[in-house]
Amino acid sequence: MNIPKELKYTKDHEWVRVEGNTAVVGVTDFAQLQLGDVVFVELPPVGKTLKQGEPLSVIESVKAVSDVYAPVSGKVVKVNAALEEAPDLVNQSPYGEGWVAVIELADSGEVDALLDDAAYAGVAAEGGH
Repeated sequence: MNIPKELKYTKDHEWVRVEGNTAVVGVTDFAQLQLGDVVFVELPPVGKTLKQGEPLSVIESVKAVSDVYAPVSGKVVKVNAALEEAPDLVNQSPYGEGWVAVIELADSGEVDALLDDAAYAGVAAEGGH
């Protein structure tokens, strides 16, 4: 299982990569392994404002339908339109081409409260919760 050190994580298996005042968001390698083959990703509308913990997106796989929660508060400024045609990018490249959305940070302090790679590895090792 791949858990990049430079990212932040949630207990719900989202990852965050901060770039200036924005956060690129996706689901972790652990999450995509649990889901199995991803067949559809419902992207949030650009411009939508979210509070931390609110549903951001929905990912459907052959096994389950799973919500993706906003790891930080802010406004969706970009979505990964490539997922509409190739939802399996979530499986192939969860930390690269399989990102879901970019959120403009409302409170950068929220990022500091997220899990680091070691803490997230503990969550994943416990079966994901």
